[in-house]
Amino acid sequence: MKETMDSITASESTEKENFANRKLIRPTLPRVENHGNHNSVAASSGERRERVERHERHDRGERNDRGDRGMGGKRPAPPEQTNAENFYYQKQMQSRTPMVIMLRDGEEVHGIIEWYDKQCIKVNRENGEPNLMIYKPAIKYMYKEGEGER
Repeated sequence: MKETMDSITASESTEKENFANRKLIRPTLPRVENHGNHNSVAASSGERRERVERHERHDRGERNDRGDRGMGGKRPAPPEQTNAENFYYQKQMQSRTPMVIMLRDGEEVHGIIEWYDKQCIKVNRENGEPNLMIYKPAIKYMYKEGEGER
């Protein structure tokens, strides 16, 4: 029993692979307005006219037929981290603001935030109470000590 080999040479197979990996790049050309001239290529094709109109609506931010904005209907993903939490902690640490931290179990912790990291915060407490390191998932919410008494 003799196995048959493909008759394609090695150089032909690499040419086919390179050809398959090429990308088609379409440059965006400026649109020429033709008033009354129907000899242009863009004006002769109904499909092209529809594509141009959709593209113009997208540029103006109008919704398409499905009710979405844009050509694909997908919005860009929000940034992974906005740094708002870090900014808030930094501000409270620098001004040494007395904070009330409400935990998920209903306990209130009064103190000043000394430092924080990705998973927890350290709260310095007054009146001889021990300082605490609190895991962020255990925090329900927090506010400045004077704001809750309104």
